Amino acid sequence: MLAGSMTRATSVRAAPRAAFKAAAAPRAVAAPRARAYAVAVQASNLKVGDKMSDSSEYYRVLRRSDGGSVSLSSYQGKNAVVLFFYPKAGTPGCTKEVCKFRDEYKRFEDAGAVVFGISGDSPEENAAWAKANNLPFPLLSDQSNILRKTFGIKSDLLGLLPGRQTYVIDKSGKVILSFNDQLNAEQHVTEALNVLSRVTVNA
Repeated sequence: MLAGSMTRATSVRAAPRAAFKAAAAPRAVAAPRARAYAVAVQASNLKVGDKMSDSSEYYRVLRRSDGGSVSLSSYQGKNAVVLFFYPKAGTPGCTKEVCKFRDEYKRFEDAGAVVFGISGDSPEENAAWAKANNLPFPLLSDQSNILRKTFGIKSDLLGLLPGRQTYVIDKSGKVILSFNDQLNAEQHVTEALNVLSRVTVNA
């Protein structure tokens, strides 16, 4: 320890005065880099019978393809909500699905339901796709896939393809349909209409 101290002292005495001036000059301190923190998402595996009011995502404001914004909770007490998650705007299977929802849209209106498609696509991508297919309902953007993860929607093809999932939420905010089928895209429309018809009959 003594030898080390002597070595350092010798080096200081041998250093030129310019080195002291440089050391004494004020130094610019770089601002610390902002750290990227992952968003913690707790999957709930949303299922039939669950109350949407138990999930904070029910109140999340989502951007619409028509330029507006909406939260699913704004329809509680007013309308049933059909919310279908699709993997990617513009792909063949998803186009087939949205066009089937488009063609049957009047039946959803007659059942007192509002329809929303939702994906991780940007509002601009969804807007272009909605316009190209003349969709009468808006598409929502879940760009961080927060809802998809929170609702526990599983991916397909070893996690490479986002799952295709449809939920129907009744006027009270209760889930009355949870349907998952990646390949039979049009079946999502059939299942949603079937459950809405039963709700209408029992109303």
